[in-house]
Amino acid sequence: MKIPKLQWIIAAMLFAATAINYADRLALSIVSRDLRAEFHMTEQDYSHVVTAFLFAYAIMYAVSGMLVDRMGTRRGFALFIATWSAAAMLHAAAVGKWSLMGCRFLLGLGEPGNWPAAAKAVAEWFPANRRALGVGIFNAGSSIGSAIAPPMVAFLTIHYGWRFSFLFTGALGFVWLAVWLILYQPPHRNRWLRAEEYAEIKDHVRPPKETEPASRGSVKWTEIITHRGCYTLIIARFFTDPVIYFIIFWLPEYLRKERGFDLAMVGKYAWVPFIFGDIGYVLGGYLSGQLMEKGWSLPRARKFVMLLGACCMPVAILAPLVPTAALAIAATCFATFGHAFWVSNLQTIPTDIFRGNEMGTASGFSGMGGAIGGMLANLGTGWIVQNFSYAPVFLMAGLVHPLSAGIIYWLLPDRYFKEAKT
Repeated sequence: MKIPKLQWIIAAMLFAATAINYADRLALSIVSRDLRAEFHMTEQDYSHVVTAFLFAYAIMYAVSGMLVDRMGTRRGFALFIATWSAAAMLHAAAVGKWSLMGCRFLLGLGEPGNWPAAAKAVAEWFPANRRALGVGIFNAGSSIGSAIAPPMVAFLTIHYGWRFSFLFTGALGFVWLAVWLILYQPPHRNRWLRAEEYAEIKDHVRPPKETEPASRGSVKWTEIITHRGCYTLIIARFFTDPVIYFIIFWLPEYLRKERGFDLAMVGKYAWVPFIFGDIGYVLGGYLSGQLMEKGWSLPRARKFVMLLGACCMPVAILAPLVPTAALAIAATCFATFGHAFWVSNLQTIPTDIFRGNEMGTASGFSGMGGAIGGMLANLGTGWIVQNFSYAPVFLMAGLVHPLSAGIIYWLLPDRYFKEAKT
């Protein structure tokens, strides 16, 4: 039995994994005020809980990329989704700040593996001019997961309690895992792939030898992290990833504290910015591919779409200044849309520059930079919000992408993309 359109079914699987990933991480922010009241936690305490997640996330992001390269896409992805799903379910057993921090730390160890594994899968199944679209599709799962989580978690919490909401979202990952283990192998080894579809893609994706697990010592992480492409991506993500972490972990808090929302209202409206992010991920990936079809070079197309996304970000500065909650949410929509345009191409660059058995490691290091930036920014956010207001945080969120666009154009000239395998 063969499955038609398997390439797109694999993309849908990556999309679903990312959606589950974000639903698991966002569940805490939806019920944060309820947990803070039950566990007698301040906003600063909450920032410590979030930081425990980001600390583990930063450490494991780099390690996860190397593990995915060593284990291969199929086994690597299976390991990480099993780990984070179990950790998500463990939240139901939390009894205070420290046990909650432990659960978040375990969640942070598992979740980063989603990105190097998904990027590696995209490179195994998609040619260069479609890779940003593939990355955009799986990243769109982050927005869908973030959009579904508020109404879903709010509903489950109101009717069954917050502990059940963590059990439910965590269990979704194990359902995905069963399907993944049945379906996934790289194209040349996949028993479900039609011969005519394999013939269409085999000369335009990573060659079979690059889809096999890397042997010990074949990937030198010191050479990868000192490669100009890798450390430029680390810097760019250090500045820009904290923006989406802020929206994920703090937007419900902001709406409840500054705009008077209750839990039901958060469930009803907090998902809206993530829908715009969903559109941005797919559109940003599609647009760079279309520009390449029209004759633009790969690096020029990638960087131009990232610049367009960066130009949307300053609108976020208005969020705490406008008179109504609706306008604040609208300003946040510009941030999620612009960030999605940015990320759908930024996260594709490792697949353009590095070989197949190196890209997981490179992607992992760049994500580590983003997680470290998110961790430091989150600690600052807790202090700024408790002692001042949200306005300085939104100000910085609106400015870092234009700054990072300048860094990309300066530090990563087009000639560094000549290694790209198409």
